[in-house]
Amino acid sequence: MLTRKQLELLDFIRVRMDRDGVPPSFDEMKEALDLRSKSGIHRLITALEERGFIRRLAHRARAIEIVKLPEAMERPGFTPRVVAGDKPKAPPAAAQPVQAIHALELPVMGRIAAGVPIEAISEISHHIAVPGSMLSGSGQHYALEVRGDSMIEAGINDGDIVVIREQGTATNGDIIVALVEGSEATLKRYRRKGEMIALEAANPAYETRVLPEAMVRVQGRLVGLIRSY
Repeated sequence: MLTRKQLELLDFIRVRMDRDGVPPSFDEMKEALDLRSKSGIHRLITALEERGFIRRLAHRARAIEIVKLPEAMERPGFTPRVVAGDKPKAPPAAAQPVQAIHALELPVMGRIAAGVPIEAISEISHHIAVPGSMLSGSGQHYALEVRGDSMIEAGINDGDIVVIREQGTATNGDIIVALVEGSEATLKRYRRKGEMIALEAANPAYETRVLPEAMVRVQGRLVGLIRSY
């Protein structure tokens, strides 16, 4: 059985796909359901997927499939349809262009310390759906679960999921995943000072770590954050 909000979202997606050929954007879903944040939409989409009403196709942007509808919403002749990554047909002249929904599955590589560094992370624990608009550039991306409070003044809290773009370089001020001495991974703000690298916390309770360049390897840069309430 679906909740009222889940039914509302499923019906809204169905109507917009029938009308425009593409699903509504996350912002449009949030506005239609009168929710405060897009995180609520993420939870509703995940719930619909878990209950078998929709399917998100991994590693493909703009791909949502309506698998089935509740009896109250079923229509004669209904068949599932997939909105894939190809350019949709132009909408009628009276219709306004809509932003397509981009959802990609990213691997969650485990936990990253925003505090005292923990062991380096390399194992995939699960996957998470991330809006394509959150991804930066064309590089590979992955996600990490934050543990600790050293980056709270940068808006990163314990339990948040951070989205990281893989890269081996950084610019002063970037928040990065740093591998220290090949065995410790931490999330910190990057500063280069000559041949030394400063890993700055965003919490006055933690000291800045200043290390020789050879001891620090940049593994990626923060490009997004997902928070559950």
